[in-house]
Amino acid sequence: MTAMNDEARRRWRLVLGGGEADGLSGAGEGVALTIEDQRMDDALSGLYDAETGSRRAGLGSSAPRVARWLADLREFFPASVVRVMQADAIERLDLTRLLFEPEMLEHVEPDVHLVGTLLSLKGVMPAAAKDAARGVVRRVVDDLTRRLEEPTRAAVSGSLNRAQRNFRPRPSEIDWDRTIRVNLKNYLPDRQTIIPERLVGMGRKRRSLRDIVLCLDQSGSMASSVVYAGVFGAVLSSMPAVATRVVAFDTEVVDLSEHLEDPVDLLYGVQLGGGTDINRALAYCQGVIRRPEQTILVLISDLYEGGNEREMLARARSLKDAGVHMIALLALSDDGSPSYDHRVARAFAQLQIPAFACTPDHFPALMAAAIRGDDVAAWAGEQGLVVRGSAGHEQ
Repeated sequence: MTAMNDEARRRWRLVLGGGEADGLSGAGEGVALTIEDQRMDDALSGLYDAETGSRRAGLGSSAPRVARWLADLREFFPASVVRVMQADAIERLDLTRLLFEPEMLEHVEPDVHLVGTLLSLKGVMPAAAKDAARGVVRRVVDDLTRRLEEPTRAAVSGSLNRAQRNFRPRPSEIDWDRTIRVNLKNYLPDRQTIIPERLVGMGRKRRSLRDIVLCLDQSGSMASSVVYAGVFGAVLSSMPAVATRVVAFDTEVVDLSEHLEDPVDLLYGVQLGGGTDINRALAYCQGVIRRPEQTILVLISDLYEGGNEREMLARARSLKDAGVHMIALLALSDDGSPSYDHRVARAFAQLQIPAFACTPDHFPALMAAAIRGDDVAAWAGEQGLVVRGSAGHEQ
């Protein structure tokens, strides 16, 4: 067998953590680490301590030590790796209580999952850590807004423009730029003029062309989805052509629409955890919808109903029959295939309510498709998103 080169052995040594069972230290094949390698190995050992040839949890519980460890991680590894290791530390080592320490919060790599954890702890977090925690949430929200705002505005505005365009406009409603472009083929060189066969207009503006309701399941498993939905809700609410409402629920329902100007305030109004009563949430939404045929209702939930499932499905049918464009997002995150209630997803499919998971990058185009009145299930299939409950897509 060809001996591994030095770089490959070094990498395996850092991955496996040393010890007899890593297969590298025996038979004269010990791996010498540089001082920097040793520091990196110590950082890894903080979370994946070497024992019986494999790394396992071994980080101590001292907040200063954890803060130094986090600083080392950020020095040696890219942000994407740091976020994975932070999540491992919180889950495997039960470090949630250390998030109460402002010193630690100053060193964490902010991400959506960490925001979800902080929001779930906000009710028991000591006052000394609350400002630091809110600062972390603000950094993540601002970053997401910068990333997602422009694609959302472009996609939604474009669809609204197409939705309100008409081809029998009054003189004051004619969009001359578009009218000229679509009639260029009718240019008469000898007269140096265009004969407009078709007039394009934008129609008369109304206060809002579409009503959008984001209905958010606050159960703990939906934390990342709630964070993304809060950001999208704030972006949509800043667009005058759509009227946006955000409703969060567990066994109770809270309307967070008054906080849409600041997504951080909105997220701090969410109570992650608890039970799930989708029926109650849909009943509330049904009560605030004033223009069913102009309303898009996005239910963001894993569909595990803790309330009256039969009544919930009847209410969903009633919303559909009234003309509401209803969509069920099983997750709004990058976390992969979600856990969800397959029976309810099948029942929704029978009601022509598509149910699928959606990444944040897909969400603007999803809203654009819904505004245009496209078949959202077909759109999702074209994007490679698996529509749950439909034939051939049950697990």
